[in-house]
Amino acid sequence: MTRSITILGATGSIGASTLDLIRRDREAWDVKALTANCSAVELAALAIEFGAELAVVGDEACLPDLREALSGSGIEAAGGAQALCDVAALGADMTVAAIVGCAGLAPVMAAVEQGKTIALANKEALVSAGDILMSCVEKHGATLLPTDSEHNAIFQCLAGNDLDDVSWITLTASGGPFREWSHEQLANATRAQALKHPNWDMGAKITVDSATMMNKGLEFIEAWHLFPVGLDRLRIVVHPQSVIHSMVEYRDGSTLAQLGPSDMRVPIASCLAWPRRMDTACKPLDLPTIGTLSFAAPDEDRFPATRLAREAAHAGGAAPAVLNAANEVAVAAFLDGQITFTQISAIAARTLEKELPRAPTSLEEVLAVDGKARELARMMLEPA
Repeated sequence: MTRSITILGATGSIGASTLDLIRRDREAWDVKALTANCSAVELAALAIEFGAELAVVGDEACLPDLREALSGSGIEAAGGAQALCDVAALGADMTVAAIVGCAGLAPVMAAVEQGKTIALANKEALVSAGDILMSCVEKHGATLLPTDSEHNAIFQCLAGNDLDDVSWITLTASGGPFREWSHEQLANATRAQALKHPNWDMGAKITVDSATMMNKGLEFIEAWHLFPVGLDRLRIVVHPQSVIHSMVEYRDGSTLAQLGPSDMRVPIASCLAWPRRMDTACKPLDLPTIGTLSFAAPDEDRFPATRLAREAAHAGGAAPAVLNAANEVAVAAFLDGQITFTQISAIAARTLEKELPRAPTSLEEVLAVDGKARELARMMLEPA
């Protein structure tokens, strides 16, 4: 049966992996709409290739270029924040939510309100607005499938089991490119070094987050919302090989782990085919060649981001949204050469120390908290 699909963030790494899977099974999918922040020429080419009905750029300034690139194709073009929400509300059978940052919050909510299936790859939706999003999922009867490799692994390990039987949910972390670096080396880490992840090919922001371990901290908060077993039954383990993507331990002593190659097409395929399976072009694991799987506890002295995330989760309310916003500002500043690598987590920590707004109860309030936290974080970038 052919299913309709909309991909929010089609030109990013998640979007590219999703489209690669669809490309291999074109008859199974009717691509309704594709979006990008800009990348007008690339977006237009993808829309034409997949026969999309609509292409949308989040940056309205890129709309003229998109219209020109789509000229004569019959594909409708639109631009701006509202257009992203409109396309998310088209009611496709599946919406892949892969817009990076808080720009993806409103489109995710618009998709959830249609009561269909959402493959969620936007961290901010759960980190900054987890309570609001999960309430909306329940209200509208939507199906939320986690696309992050770690959360998808947990989702698979929980299949057919009861959360009451869970003793531990363990998120695995590669440790990033600086896993064995000293404090002194970390202070001098460069942009180029931070963007060389040992296992995964990802966008710049998430790759830096992996280097600071903030990515795992944010995933800890996401897991808290997706799998409500309580914060005291969630933990992080460093696993440099990135073969085990996460684990679930049950009260009878059994531990189920999901293993797979370091390729995002694996968890995306799990979502696209759910509750079944589908073929991918991913190279299967060769365990004898891999040889050894190792594990270690996180070093929260050198990498305080996971501690900050855990503290933000315990504090609740606006704290996770503040942490996420401050981290986004700090990562952007690092990528622009304004601050050092170790200042990323330091700025996030200092922002969390400020008086926090009251707990947001709506998307508008979440965005207001996000905006205020960004202002505070940017002030810390300025020289005294």
